[in-house]
Amino acid sequence: MLFLTLVSRLISAAILFLTTLTTPFDAATPHILLRWDVIHFQHIAQHGYAFEHEWAFLPVVPFLLSKFILAPTLVSLIVAYDMTSTMYQLSLHHLRSPSLARLATVLSLLPSSPATLFLVPYNEPFFTYFSYKGMLYCAKFRYVAAAIAFALAATFRANGILSSGFIFWGLVIEPFLQRRQACWPSVHAMRATILSLLPLIPFIAHNYAAYLSFCASASSPAPWCARSLPLIYSYIQSTYWDVGFLRYWTLQQLPNFLIAAPPLLLISIFSSYHLRWVAIASDRPFCSPSIAPHAIHALVMCSILALASHTQIALRFAAAMPITYWAAAWLLVEYPVWGRAWVAWSVLWGTTSILLWGAFLPPA
Repeated sequence: MLFLTLVSRLISAAILFLTTLTTPFDAATPHILLRWDVIHFQHIAQHGYAFEHEWAFLPVVPFLLSKFILAPTLVSLIVAYDMTSTMYQLSLHHLRSPSLARLATVLSLLPSSPATLFLVPYNEPFFTYFSYKGMLYCAKFRYVAAAIAFALAATFRANGILSSGFIFWGLVIEPFLQRRQACWPSVHAMRATILSLLPLIPFIAHNYAAYLSFCASASSPAPWCARSLPLIYSYIQSTYWDVGFLRYWTLQQLPNFLIAAPPLLLISIFSSYHLRWVAIASDRPFCSPSIAPHAIHALVMCSILALASHTQIALRFAAAMPITYWAAAWLLVEYPVWGRAWVAWSVLWGTTSILLWGAFLPPA
């Protein structure tokens, strides 16, 4: 897998390099890495959180950028093979087949947003890596390590806090469903609650720092300070990015829904299939009961992405859910024509997305 991991990065880098031969849509940012959110990251790295809207971004990637513009990319390359290896171990555990695990892992090297996952200073490689680690630790019943991994993931993306569900599933829900009574249920629930709170710490700390800046020590407090739950994150997402339930459902956003449809449909269809058949055909690799929390998590995330987010970020976020590639492997095995169509789409869209990144054109 090391060879394929390197090849996936090198091919993506070569495609991105080709875009340097053209003039970007916005020539004010000539550096090939300075696109979309990276512009905000770079500004935070140089000047701190100078503007209110910048508090939508957590501080780790800006911190790395403050050291060296290529620092996040280099760090992500260092962990690249371990991320692939973790994906294989996770797939082997859940699919219970070395051949299917290899297939799913190879498919994970064809993400729908290669630029943000492989090359540029974005949250995606780190969030994906630590999410995989946390999920693998849960599979091995190492819940303290899982909580730490999910907390690290949550330092890059706020929705990492939803990964706590895997801990609660392993400690409370699964024992209840299997009627395992090793200790009192309340003990399980207490431990799960404590560990599930760890991934919340980065989000709480970030919002508390904003509260100190805009509310506690400000002569004229910001409007969100008076809310019953004064969170800058939700205020910024609503005010500056117009994020909210069905707010994105406009005719102008139809192209974004269309380009995000392949991963959203694949994940939703497979997750629904799994939850329908898990109790009936649990001996089948793709119906393994251990996949159930991944299916539930995926359906929750797909609902949020489709109904209350900028839907095209599904192209970036899908990589952090290994079920994306288990679903793709399922297609190739059970429905080869559709499976080959998915691979073709992954290659064509992945290439197109890199070219669009270099040209500073949406989506990103």
